[in-house]
Amino acid sequence: MPAPREFEIIERFFTRPPTDAAVRIGIGDDAAVVEATGSIAVAVDTLVAGTHFPQVIEARALGHRSLAVNLSDLAAVGAKPRWATLALSLPQVDRVFLEDFATGFFDLADRYSVSLIGGDTTRGPLSVTVQVIGDQGTEPMLRCGGCVGDHVFVSGSLGAAAAALDYLDLDADQRSGAASAVIEHFGYPEPRVELGLALSGIAHAAIDISDGLVADLGQLCAQSKCGAVIDLEALPISEHLQSLYPGENGQRLALHGGDDYELCFAVAPADADRAREAAVSVGTPITLIGELTGEPGISGRSDGTRVVLEPEGFIHFE
Repeated sequence: MPAPREFEIIERFFTRPPTDAAVRIGIGDDAAVVEATGSIAVAVDTLVAGTHFPQVIEARALGHRSLAVNLSDLAAVGAKPRWATLALSLPQVDRVFLEDFATGFFDLADRYSVSLIGGDTTRGPLSVTVQVIGDQGTEPMLRCGGCVGDHVFVSGSLGAAAAALDYLDLDADQRSGAASAVIEHFGYPEPRVELGLALSGIAHAAIDISDGLVADLGQLCAQSKCGAVIDLEALPISEHLQSLYPGENGQRLALHGGDDYELCFAVAPADADRAREAAVSVGTPITLIGELTGEPGISGRSDGTRVVLEPEGFIHFE
């Protein structure tokens, strides 16, 4: 059987009847047309094999992940996702891969009522580019809004995704339960969309953690013209990560590992309880890990001593 052509791939694997009445023209024309009112938020990310994910990642996980990392960006500004576009570069046509990739993508899209409205497919090295568009119903949470004295919170747990990279090459029957758990964390990050919406009007500043806590909090601090102190004992490290990397090794992954796609946000001390209540209302755990300071840079605090923390997260261009 000959390999399907581009339009056949799009029609078979990625075309669905629009479920959003605001989509006037979806997949199948030169451009999508949607009806939007008010402000919209737009984010785009490209994932390249060998750079952002190893070749051994399951196709279903890649489909989920490619959308999740973009939804995480919308979560960080407090936007409600609506639409997405997908550009997929493939070295060859693999029907099983495409079926599984589409399953992972649409399973997550359906959870957040996201409609795929357009994109492109082409032959080339494996890469995925997703753009998401959402409603910005309230003032966006930005990186530049932090104030000295703000409490710093993070959602979920940190470090497990980075730990997964040491275990992805193992066969399933060679993986311990903890190894399987961190691999799941890497392949299926949970975009904190509901939390981002709940924090709108509460958090002064926010950022999603893609390059590591220290690196990304550093970006927030640089744009807010402040610094931060992190309580190292307060870092939310999962039990699976602790069992694989006890002590300082696990702590280092939590500080610098990246790929967690949790939210890090700054809240005035008087609003800390409101932030906790908002997190409880959407079922997302958050942890107070430190505060913003007037002294530039990021430092860690442990047993009464402080150490400077330099970013060690992923850098695309050096």
